[in-house]
Amino acid sequence: MIVARNLTQRYRLHGDGPSEGGASFLTVLDLVDLTIEQGEVVVILGPSGSGKTTLLGLLAGLDRPTEGDVELAGRNLSGLDEDARAALRAERIGFIFQSFHLIPTLTALENVLVPLELLGPDRAPKPAEAEKLARGLLERVGLAGRVDHYPAQLSGGEQQRVGIARAFANEPVVLFADEPTGNLDRETGEEVENLLFALNEQRGTTLVIVTHDLALSRRAHRIVHLDGGRIDRIEVVDRAADAGVAAEHAG
Repeated sequence: MIVARNLTQRYRLHGDGPSEGGASFLTVLDLVDLTIEQGEVVVILGPSGSGKTTLLGLLAGLDRPTEGDVELAGRNLSGLDEDARAALRAERIGFIFQSFHLIPTLTALENVLVPLELLGPDRAPKPAEAEKLARGLLERVGLAGRVDHYPAQLSGGEQQRVGIARAFANEPVVLFADEPTGNLDRETGEEVENLLFALNEQRGTTLVIVTHDLALSRRAHRIVHLDGGRIDRIEVVDRAADAGVAAEHAG
């Protein structure tokens, strides 16, 4: 589903820093190799500045690496121009942003409709079908009564739920989430977390999640530990054992 090879990202710096050919660079990711299978839940974990969000953006095709390449859903992103990459994202990818990125002048319903409109006339459902789908998604995230509200009229948790509904609108093959519970209180964060995993189980959508939330990470299939722009280790999670421990504590 996703294959990253020798993935490296450097940014040119002003002032002092490692120099190459007279220019200074900051290496954020360094020779990262990673394969993620269809239907897998992978969490990217690491301290601030370890390259987590940078890696997520490269895997999703939002940015281009300095070196290396990414294969996503059978397509090598390095060989695609920006229009082709945008079309691939619209058709196959969902993205949940930490800061929501809802369009403030659109209602919750209209925000969820945006990915469907981006599919273009050949693939987009008819307006009535698209609205039915969007309303159904908002109902599934508990916002059936808030479809006509604007982002400013919604709480942070509600805005994140709209973001999740929007991310699933085009039925993505893979969904990327950047700190999906980072801006939420504990109770709302747990609800959003449960929703993500429920949708993954129901649809088989691959989840790639950046988080600092250790409890969330224990529900993944694998945890990729990043440190200093490199993969420190990849941990396979015994989800059955963790679920048993959680049940014992709950009892």
